[in-house]
Amino acid sequence: MPRIAAPPLPPRTPRAWLNALHAALAILMVALMAAASPAVAATTTPQKAPSKAPAKSPAKSPAKSPAKSPAKKSGAPAAAVPAKSSAISRNPYIGAIVIDAATGRVLVEDQPDAQGYPASMLKLMDMLLLLESLQRGEIQLHDRVTVSAKSARTGGSQVWLAEKEVFSVEDLMFALMIQSANDAAVALAEHAAGSTEAFVERMNRKAQALGMTRTTFQSVHGLPPGAGQQPDRSTARDFAILCRELVLKHPEVLRYTSTRVRDFREAIPDKKIIMRSHNHLLTQVPGCDGLKTGYFFNAGFSVAASATRNGRRVIAVVLGSTDRKVRDARAADLIGRGFQALASAAQTSPSTGASAAPGTVNSARPPSRSP
Repeated sequence: MPRIAAPPLPPRTPRAWLNALHAALAILMVALMAAASPAVAATTTPQKAPSKAPAKSPAKSPAKSPAKSPAKKSGAPAAAVPAKSSAISRNPYIGAIVIDAATGRVLVEDQPDAQGYPASMLKLMDMLLLLESLQRGEIQLHDRVTVSAKSARTGGSQVWLAEKEVFSVEDLMFALMIQSANDAAVALAEHAAGSTEAFVERMNRKAQALGMTRTTFQSVHGLPPGAGQQPDRSTARDFAILCRELVLKHPEVLRYTSTRVRDFREAIPDKKIIMRSHNHLLTQVPGCDGLKTGYFFNAGFSVAASATRNGRRVIAVVLGSTDRKVRDARAADLIGRGFQALASAAQTSPSTGASAAPGTVNSARPPSRSP
């Protein structure tokens, strides 16, 4: 602050003292204002620069950086990687087999004991148990089945059952085989065994009784397992055993599995569904009259097929192909090779036994590959 010279003292009269005081106060105020002006400028100028820098920096940096990073992490390719890495299907398949239905003799095989996921093909075990229950009189084809909430909630391939709807056992069995309806599988299992859990226990007991030693069922429909659940597992050989049991002891299964088109809920026109078989071999392979396909992404495409020619029947199973057309082509080829093997065997040995000797489908053998 600059030094200010004091004014000369006026005469000591009251008015003089007052005037002098006013003058001194005015000079002091001017000096204070002059001194305060640089300080204010010095303090306000630095505040402007910091205020602009933080305002711009947070606005640009957080907005750009976080916005790009999550977009890369949550993109579609990242979500697809786990699904593809967990797929077990193979090209042309995981395993395959063809057997003579009459004797159980293996005609062609290629890794028949390699495990895969049967997917909806396991509904053939549902059919076997249902047909046995019908045979014992425990259920009837005309029984009325009331759809439960659990059945109505079941996804995947379905006939869109609604809770408290009522259908006959026969209608639901056609839906099970033609449409591969998962909701129908749940409804039938609950009707036949009281619960899906009890029905799955029956499925596993029957598998063991038939000698399906590498098969474990976890569901009544074959859908992909949920969190904490295990997938259904089986082999081509085990499913050939199951199919042979069906066609020999319950040939009526072919009435359901050979049907290509059928109406469901036809009494209600606005809710009617036209069911169409997923088994393309019915129209592509001469003599094919069933049985069932199966598919979900990790499992791949599978099929169990029955065909008759010249009074002989073969059963072919293809498990876990990466492509539907490859599966169907291989199944058709295997069926043809199976009939060729039957014809060759008939020329060299007219009579064949029906015992479960080595080389029959009931013989558990290490994985092998045909030439």
